Amino acid sequence: MDKDEKRKSARPVILGTGLFAAALGIAGAVWLSNGGAVASTCPVRADAAQAIDDAATGELAALLPSSQWRDYSDIAFQDADGNPVTLADFAGKKLLINFWATWCAPCREEMPFLDALQARYGGDDFEVVAISLDIGSDGPDAAAQFLDEIGAENLALYADPSYELFERLRNEAVTLGLPATVLVDDQGCEIAVLQGPAHWDTPDGHRVVETLLEI
Repeated sequence: MDKDEKRKSARPVILGTGLFAAALGIAGAVWLSNGGAVASTCPVRADAAQAIDDAATGELAALLPSSQWRDYSDIAFQDADGNPVTLADFAGKKLLINFWATWCAPCREEMPFLDALQARYGGDDFEVVAISLDIGSDGPDAAAQFLDEIGAENLALYADPSYELFERLRNEAVTLGLPATVLVDDQGCEIAVLQGPAHWDTPDGHRVVETLLEI
């Protein structure tokens, strides 16, 4: 077994130094029994998943290629003005969807990296969609205040104060806690999933995004 095969079989959850090395201690989600839709299935894209798997090394070694081909074009949340949004509204763009909350310390550490990634790659073909899961009517306000505090100038505010989005991901066995990241193609179909934080604005993160843009 060569080095790359060993990396893929072991899939270490070691994402860097400092806080990211503590990814095993990611904030557990507060499970709420508020239901959630079951994702429909997309066409199998094994070649795309393999390309992402090959690109996911170093800081992104814990990024797992999809094996379920879930369709999340219908997932619903809201924008900064409280207007309803679904992933279908982003059709035509490859997306990095990040689920986070202000009470999640690794999420807070990760957000500047995602803001920088959006500044670098955001445009007609790609967007970082960071969805706050702060619960309650004041949840979006707390998320907006945090983004202002860290000087995030590139990330749009999206939120799901109902927490139904995360409940759906948990029920689908996509993720276990926060932060969580899903890469989707331009039709809203899942390509890869990362549980825990990562240094996205690094050569390792750039390689993954550039691969996503190419597939």
